[in-house]
Amino acid sequence: MEEFTTETSIPAPETELEPQKEDRTGWYQLLYDILETVLLSAALFLVINALTARVRVDGYSMLPTLEDGNFVLVNRLAYRFGEPQRGDIIVFHFDLTHQDLIKRVVGLPGDEVRVENGLVYVNGVGLSETYIAAVPNYTGTWLVPSGNLFVLGDNRNDSSDSHSWGMLPFDKVVGKAVLVYWPFERWTMLDHVDLIKASQ
Repeated sequence: MEEFTTETSIPAPETELEPQKEDRTGWYQLLYDILETVLLSAALFLVINALTARVRVDGYSMLPTLEDGNFVLVNRLAYRFGEPQRGDIIVFHFDLTHQDLIKRVVGLPGDEVRVENGLVYVNGVGLSETYIAAVPNYTGTWLVPSGNLFVLGDNRNDSSDSHSWGMLPFDKVVGKAVLVYWPFERWTMLDHVDLIKASQ
């Protein structure tokens, strides 16, 4: 009678290649995770930068609404889907100084803006401006042509704006200022002021 023996499985000796393979896989995964994080962060930064701008207020032309050193968030898309309104606070490129400035929209295309006896009139309506530092001490009349805006600083007598250098071409507008986010104690939304309605 033939006898059959069965072989018992003998574990293969451990080789030193396996730990190296695991180490290599771990490094690949770590590098992949880092690269993924960097790419996602860059994409997020580009999207946020395309939609918004961050601007530091430099000077006193928008007192008391905005103070020197305030950081403001700007909505770049505000006027891609809508039109500027009187009372909007906007940021724009100023060619004479190659800087971004921030001012308030007072006149729209077709408007007549007149400053007389300390009051600003738009199309004959005297504006009630509770947000300005002081009434303007200058006079003048301006007609706003198509494709342009008439802008003034809230600190009327210490502001380089449309009363001194003229109209602002609309294609120079960066966007609408919507939020003061720094310093934190000054955190506030910049509400729209309907200048004409507020004056009636």
